[in-house]
Amino acid sequence: MSRSSTRLTVVLTAAVLAAVVAWHPAEQLDPVRRAVGLGPERPLPAPSVVQQNGTFTWAMTQPGGDDPVAWDPCEEIRYRINPTDEPPGGSELVHRALDRASAATGLAFIDEGETDDRPFPGGVKLFGRPDPVVIGWADATEYPDLAGQVAGVGGAVAERSSGDRLRFVSGGIVLDVEAFTATTVAQQPRVMEGIVLHEVAHVVGLGHVSEPMELMYASNTGQVELGPGDREGLARLGSLPCR
Repeated sequence: MSRSSTRLTVVLTAAVLAAVVAWHPAEQLDPVRRAVGLGPERPLPAPSVVQQNGTFTWAMTQPGGDDPVAWDPCEEIRYRINPTDEPPGGSELVHRALDRASAATGLAFIDEGETDDRPFPGGVKLFGRPDPVVIGWADATEYPDLAGQVAGVGGAVAERSSGDRLRFVSGGIVLDVEAFTATTVAQQPRVMEGIVLHEVAHVVGLGHVSEPMELMYASNTGQVELGPGDREGLARLGSLPCR
């Protein structure tokens, strides 16, 4: 083989390897991609983490440790809204709550439109991709967790990624039709938006706290703003490194 043809073979081989590294979906190649400058980038800048005199807890922690389970900040969080039984202005509440969560975490939420799917799909994957977060309205007959004074339930689905660590990939929020009525949305929009934001924070990775001044207090008594612990916890979840 001539020297020139050898060089051509080397160039072609390098090109093929580069393509494999760049486009192969295997998580094992993530360190290689990052080493050659092909690693993922955040769609939004990471928030500043400021230690505050507040209280926060994680919805889920990594196996054998106290580190939180969170979303990959270099991937957009896809969501869809099921409009069945939606009160007038319901979607606007959801969009505003998601905007506030995005500002607090630096995570990007992408609206993929309406869906017939119900919340909490159980992490089923469609065409190799995790299901989007589904947000909808229902009653206690369909979701017993809404019984009593519960106005909403939210949570995320985790799967194992590289290094045997967990990360959130899907989730759902169901809002009680008895709490989210045309009257309450029209007369108490900030309170109802705060309830939605509380559930979004569960999806992002925060748990309940025992401090009534935090939005993540288990019972809503009229809170409409994130408390100091809420803000710090959300910022920490959003500032974790990409997987």
